[in-house]
Amino acid sequence: MLNALGPPCLSTIVRLTSPLMNTSREHRAAEIQDSIRQVLFHDWDPIGVNSSPKLADEYDSYIAPVYRILTGTRSEDDLIVFLFRTEHDQIGTGCQSAEQLRPVARKLLALSVTL
Repeated sequence: MLNALGPPCLSTIVRLTSPLMNTSREHRAAEIQDSIRQVLFHDWDPIGVNSSPKLADEYDSYIAPVYRILTGTRSEDDLIVFLFRTEHDQIGTGCQSAEQLRPVARKLLALSVTL
């Protein structure tokens, strides 16, 4: 099942695998989600909550869109635009310039997102 907006999300991919592959693919999907979560929480953190480990899941709703970019266009600029727009349009905070998000985009692009 493909998403019209890009590659399938992690949960869709896991559901489409055979039962024998589920455990390792689910484990790998969880690793990918966690690696994206860590970058968003520690490096992006537009609302400044990364000093509280209890809030590590604060940006989980942005993992899937980031994953789609990482498995789709793999564009640094697409990631920067997504993060910048999310900060300004959804969260209501944000950096002065989208260029400030380039290090975060590069860190995300350095992640291995292969299932």
